[in-house]
Amino acid sequence: MKIEKRMYINIFWIIIGLVLIACGIFDIVDSFWSGMGGALIGVGVIRLIQFIKIQKNPEYREKIETERNDERNKFIGGRAWAWAGYGFVMLNAVGTIVFKIAGNDVLSQYCAYSVCGILILYWVAFLFLRKKY
Repeated sequence: MKIEKRMYINIFWIIIGLVLIACGIFDIVDSFWSGMGGALIGVGVIRLIQFIKIQKNPEYREKIETERNDERNKFIGGRAWAWAGYGFVMLNAVGTIVFKIAGNDVLSQYCAYSVCGILILYWVAFLFLRKKY
């Protein structure tokens, strides 16, 4: 995706954030959406600053492109996602048992559903990738 298109997308996020904050000020939406608007503005501004820096500094641009396209970084990123997924499943599996013992059936059920959901996503992804590769 071109840098200019990304800049327009981030300007769009900033505008959406301003609209959400304005709606919160006028009590059209609750505080959750106002907070979401602030987050969208923050991310949009940070990304715009980064894109401007990329356009003005060719050395920085080369460094960023190298980091994005480096096979080692892609491998590390994939392993990090795998570890995060394993940790998520294990923490929620333990949470299912701990919350059940503690008598909080609702949280136990949420943990169990999240484990089931992630395992279903894993299975679907595995089947898809097995056919693709």
